[in-house]
Amino acid sequence: MSKTAEKKRIVILGCENSHARTFLGFMAEGGRYAGIEVAGVYSRDRSAAEKLSEQFGVPVMDTCGELAGRVDGVIVTARHGGDHLGFAAPYLSSGVPLFMDKPITVSTGDAEKLVSECARYGVRVTGGSCCVHCEEVRRLKKAALGQAAGRTLSGSVRAPLNSDARYGGFFFYAQHLIEIMMEIFGRYPAAVSAETAGGNVFAVFDYGDFPVFASFIEGGSIYRAEISGEREVLAENIRVYEPCFRAEFDAFADLLYGGGQKTSFEDLIAPVYAMNAVSESLSGSGVKVALGRPLGLKG
Repeated sequence: MSKTAEKKRIVILGCENSHARTFLGFMAEGGRYAGIEVAGVYSRDRSAAEKLSEQFGVPVMDTCGELAGRVDGVIVTARHGGDHLGFAAPYLSSGVPLFMDKPITVSTGDAEKLVSECARYGVRVTGGSCCVHCEEVRRLKKAALGQAAGRTLSGSVRAPLNSDARYGGFFFYAQHLIEIMMEIFGRYPAAVSAETAGGNVFAVFDYGDFPVFASFIEGGSIYRAEISGEREVLAENIRVYEPCFRAEFDAFADLLYGGGQKTSFEDLIAPVYAMNAVSESLSGSGVKVALGRPLGLKG
């Protein structure tokens, strides 16, 4: 029997997110996912869980933690990042792999508590924005690292913003842009200043040797990134579609079957610090905010 045919039981928590339906669809294909069984789905919106139960035949859970200690992996896809730590918490002590959707958390305190507990119990984690798996982002990352356009003079990233207050406002969607930027230009910009105009959020991230201009466009649909180098400009329209979602599910499946964690804990929660710095700058009328960085954390 192949390794991936071994039975693995998982739960999906916060299944009102479209990710839950997408991941359940992957598992319904069988094939390389044939061994993964969904033991339960949970949402504060019970009707969302019940719809998935009707479509995929998965059990509906009454509480998020009712299967703690009885499953092999956990997927958290709640729309509100403020729920993420609380949903994952009952399962952390069992040490099973964890997929945490964007935003990893809303607060830096929750982020540090999450990774501290994961380090304590040996939990391997993947997740964040699916955009890091897009082929265009990977090409630009390679170009930036190799200085294919010459020395980087500036960068720019544009992505949609969905400031639905029910799901955490700015934090609901912002990690997509933040992670595209961090994947291409580096996880740790020094500072950021931000302002709003026309309902959109515009920010300038200071990378020391160059700035990156970030445009969070309310209700938009365009994902785009650009490297302006000494010799030329490299730009990509980024397609966020099925292969990106499959790649992030594959990353979780790899952990489920014994693979190692690919992203350090510090890198995993870096976007939470960036989002909070943007939020702080907005509340301070565009003041430049230094980006905090968790210390002493190892992936």
